[in-house]
Amino acid sequence: MSIPWKEYQEEAASLFRSLGLDANTDITVKGVRTNHDIDVLVKSQHVGFEITWLVECKYWKTRVSKLHVLALREIVSDVGADRGIILSEAGFQSGAIEAAHLTNVQVTSLAEISTSARNDIFSMRLRELFDRIEDCNDRYWNIPKKMRIEYGLRPDVGAIGYSGNHMIDLCRDLLSRAFRGVYPFNTEAIMALLIPSFQTVFNSPNEVVDAVEPLVSELEQKLVAYEAGNQA
Repeated sequence: MSIPWKEYQEEAASLFRSLGLDANTDITVKGVRTNHDIDVLVKSQHVGFEITWLVECKYWKTRVSKLHVLALREIVSDVGADRGIILSEAGFQSGAIEAAHLTNVQVTSLAEISTSARNDIFSMRLRELFDRIEDCNDRYWNIPKKMRIEYGLRPDVGAIGYSGNHMIDLCRDLLSRAFRGVYPFNTEAIMALLIPSFQTVFNSPNEVVDAVEPLVSELEQKLVAYEAGNQA
């Protein structure tokens, strides 16, 4: 890959943006001890979790050494970032790989980070959705049955309609299967069969996220409507 270093840096930033993250190049970040110039600063844009990744782009013809890994580890610690990433297409010396092992500094290439970062992001989004649906469950069952019917959180006895309880069961089913990481899988939740055109076979974490996110958001909106109308 023969592109100038600056283009390599911009390509890295574009990759993170394609994953739904905020990525900016040539950023100075403030640490506890001093300021640090970072090639690419990556932050999350998703509600429910926050990440900060510091990315160093080593567009060199030689392999990256241990010293550069140790230096980035210090910067990550000083800034309080979640992860440091060193990108290199020429590879890494054995000492660099050893220095990064079992730490929050990752040594990788653009092609490799495309897969690993994507998996990390969707794993975090699955955990976020799980936390949100469990919060919905607690809020839902704290509402009297009569009020759940009045606010469209469940149908009246003998009627057919929206059911927050069934939505929670559907989301839990999809998320629990996604956490197992075995694809493809087929949901057997009753509610999935009652939602027009709802996907029942899932081939990847992003398909689960895309299906569960609107269900959780809809339930949250209904719960907020009840809470807003019944403030003490």
